[in-house]
Amino acid sequence: MGFDDKVDNKGEELKGRAKEAAGAVTGDDELKNEGRADQAESSVKQAGEKVKDAADDLKDAFKK
Repeated sequence: MGFDDKVDNKGEELKGRAKEAAGAVTGDDELKNEGRADQAESSVKQAGEKVKDAADDLKDAFKK
């Protein structure tokens, strides 16, 4: 995954945090849960990126 994907995923996480906070302030449980879901989706994507980066690092280590 490229740098753009990482930025997009971090933006999605921050959007989720904002939704969760707005839902908590307004008492809107649906918005709060939507924010949590956005954060969870972003976390899964970020974990996938970390695995891919680690695999690339391992592959590069064997090339040397």
